Amino acid sequence: MIFEVSGVVVEWRGPAPFYFLPTDEKTSQEISEVRSELSYGWGVIPARVTIGSVTVTTSLIPRAGSFYIPLKNDIRIPNKISAGDEVNLTLEL
Repeated sequence: MIFEVSGVVVEWRGPAPFYFLPTDEKTSQEISEVRSELSYGWGVIPARVTIGSVTVTTSLIPRAGSFYIPLKNDIRIPNKISAGDEVNLTLEL
């Protein structure tokens, strides 16, 4: 499954900050329909994310009716992405 996802980057504050892009309602619903087939536990789903020319592997995290797509430094820094930025990415499950 391949999705084009757009949204605003959120920052999770903790001992170390993490950055995420929440999935929109339509994408969240489509992923939820196949979630049990793809999850390796706790509802976490392995994925590949591409922004620009950078692709990384990660895992979607279910949260508040959507899925949070982690934006690792390997993809965030080369694309100069910060909290509050509007981002478009390709999500492959």
